[in-house]
Amino acid sequence: MINWNSIDTVMLDMDGTLLDLHYDNHFWLTHLPKRYADIHNMSRKEAERQLHKHIYEIEGTLNWYCLDYWSESLGIDVTELKKETKHKIQERPHVNDFLQALKNNGKLVYLVTNAHPAGINIKLAETNIEPFLDEIISSHQFQAPKEQHRFWQALDQHIDFNKERTLFIDDNITVLNTAVEFGIKNILGIHQPDSQRERVLDDVPAIHHFDEIMTGLQQAEKK
Repeated sequence: MINWNSIDTVMLDMDGTLLDLHYDNHFWLTHLPKRYADIHNMSRKEAERQLHKHIYEIEGTLNWYCLDYWSESLGIDVTELKKETKHKIQERPHVNDFLQALKNNGKLVYLVTNAHPAGINIKLAETNIEPFLDEIISSHQFQAPKEQHRFWQALDQHIDFNKERTLFIDDNITVLNTAVEFGIKNILGIHQPDSQRERVLDDVPAIHHFDEIMTGLQQAEKK
């Protein structure tokens, strides 16, 4: 699927791409409603109703990803609550081997995520991905999510990369389409970002796990 000899730069999403999205889905759809109900003395059902409505209303915006926004809006420290379920944070299969192969092959590796910096720090502390990354880039730096062209324009000013020789991997279809519109030549989606929820992508090239593209990378390394 990937001609690694034509790739210099690899941009990787975090949640649902390098890390199992189950942690985030569990937190926002199960753990937060429970704790929100406890803290504000309301029923679990009412807490779920309020939170889910709010979450879906701002989906895809920068605030949707912003822990500061949610802490202020909900009147609770969301960052601290996220630490309560940090035991669920884990890399997706073959992630560390893939990252090691990229570095062995001399590729520039950027984490390009919508995650809030406080959330990134929690996840980096629980995983082994950070040493493989040349830079960590959060959309909060540019005040625009990856779903918007403004993010990609800002990224283009921030780092030097050739769109024709860049591979971008993400689990979000909207983000992938925006990257293509911006000019990124090589994209890959992730079929099942949450290990507990089945999903198959039909509209973009996609993989289940990184071992599906490891053989080509390893062959390129030997040349």
